[in-house]
Amino acid sequence: MAKTTKKAVKDQEAANFIESFAEFARTKNIDSSEVARLLEEVFRAMIRKKYGTDKGFEVIVDTDEGNLDMRRLRRVVDDNDEDAFEPDTIILSEARQIAPDFEIDEDVSEDIKLQDFGRRTILTARQTLIQKVKDLEKELLYRKYKELEHEIISAEVYQTTGRDGRDLVLRDSEGNELSLPRQQLIPKDRYRKGDLVRAVVDKVEMINGAPKIVLSRTSPTFLERLFEQEIPEIFEGLIVIKKVVREPGERAKVAVEAYDDRIDPVGACVGSKGSRIHGIVRELNNENIDVINYTENLELYISRALSPAKITNLVQEQGGRISVYMKPDQVSLAIGRGGHNIKLAGKLIGNEIDVFRDTGDIDLEEDIDMIEFADELDSWVIEELHKMGLDTAKSVLEVGREELIRRTDWEDETVDDLLALLHKEFDEEAETEEAEEAEESEEANEA
Repeated sequence: MAKTTKKAVKDQEAANFIESFAEFARTKNIDSSEVARLLEEVFRAMIRKKYGTDKGFEVIVDTDEGNLDMRRLRRVVDDNDEDAFEPDTIILSEARQIAPDFEIDEDVSEDIKLQDFGRRTILTARQTLIQKVKDLEKELLYRKYKELEHEIISAEVYQTTGRDGRDLVLRDSEGNELSLPRQQLIPKDRYRKGDLVRAVVDKVEMINGAPKIVLSRTSPTFLERLFEQEIPEIFEGLIVIKKVVREPGERAKVAVEAYDDRIDPVGACVGSKGSRIHGIVRELNNENIDVINYTENLELYISRALSPAKITNLVQEQGGRISVYMKPDQVSLAIGRGGHNIKLAGKLIGNEIDVFRDTGDIDLEEDIDMIEFADELDSWVIEELHKMGLDTAKSVLEVGREELIRRTDWEDETVDDLLALLHKEFDEEAETEEAEEAEESEEANEA
């Protein structure tokens, strides 16, 4: 049975200390159990600094009532006992200075007041607690958004920064700052201070002890989550999204599959007259969205991925590349504006796609394969043209200068040199043919 040296009374200074700190912690959304834990940690640190150890000390913090119960518990031992110098023991002679009736093996309980530590230690403890709250606030924010990673949230634009004001600092409902850099904005996005923005939590990391939360509107995950929110069959798991690929603001392809054969996954996603997908398209600033029925049949899958173009033949090359052949009037459809359609189709199936014109019904003698210009053109030029389905000289000339510049982002001089070379080749062929015809006509006259 422990004997207490004096009657415990409420430590008013400790009560004021606890209440002021608890109020500060509440403004940071720290719950009372965390506050009590932090207070106990700091009080024990104060004890260790003063006594060299916190072994045998009891610390109980009641943040609701503002009570602090700190006491030191020691067992009475004989003055010559081998444990006499242990921190949790007290020799009999010292114990009897506290109370003359103490006996060996009894417990001594001494109350410890906050003021016993001195004003400087208390001020240091206060600063330590404030820093601990700030650190805990950062840790809780990190944990909160780590759990929300890859989920859609809404936040208000607090500040626009950067040269053109397209780097956004957002604030959530609790006043936490989030980042939405211009690289994660759809090109057509324009926001001002006070606007509400929907985006997906793209990346959450701790940098130099502070959480950095980056949002994104360009991530394929953002589009995937929009589908889950807008399409009940996806939310319920009846339709699964197999893959999403995007060129933000331009075009996206979403491969879907239904577990129930009675469900048309594409029709369910698009809705009657596009009613379901319209909301998603508006959110993405009119980004074109192709919803594709997923299949294990590679040829059929590629055909669907390249829609609206129709292919006539497909060859799987070594290294995984896919060569697709189609009628000349289908090539531009397959490539799409800015090459987005073929690029996204390749990403969707996981292999690069090369488009070639099906020359089965074309007089090859009237055209020249681009590979014939290998001595006069850099290999990368021919390779880029092949990727766009422009594998013959006439197909390149038919596209024209402006379209070539737009599709390739090449310098004007590069495109002009290319076209000049091709025109020259056809002019020389025409001159040769005319000379041959004139020679044949002259021979006929002489005969």
